[in-house]
Amino acid sequence: MLGLTVRWSLVGAPEGTEERLAAYVAETSHARFSQMAGLRHKTWRQVPGEWFEGCYVFATDGAREEFQRTFTAGADESPGSQIVGAPPILVEACDVVAVAEGRDGFLAAPRAQG
Repeated sequence: MLGLTVRWSLVGAPEGTEERLAAYVAETSHARFSQMAGLRHKTWRQVPGEWFEGCYVFATDGAREEFQRTFTAGADESPGSQIVGAPPILVEACDVVAVAEGRDGFLAAPRAQG
């Protein structure tokens, strides 16, 4: 599977940045990526005070390459960069070796509940 990771550092980010990122994902980003052509799925992850990232899995090489090219060209102005106050520290293509759905099932939601 064709992965892409985009990561921002949260080291030294203003207080409340993590909550602003979570709100942006819930209110805007989730809907945008839920119907994106060429995307199999996206996961947003963060370690408060350390980093925030988007993990993408694409259906084709072309879809991943186009997204990476377009994103990289505007990364400094992306919503994540605007919220964090800095561009991503990592934009990296990768291979996703496998995905397993556990017994409790997959939950696609704009905001995860702990």
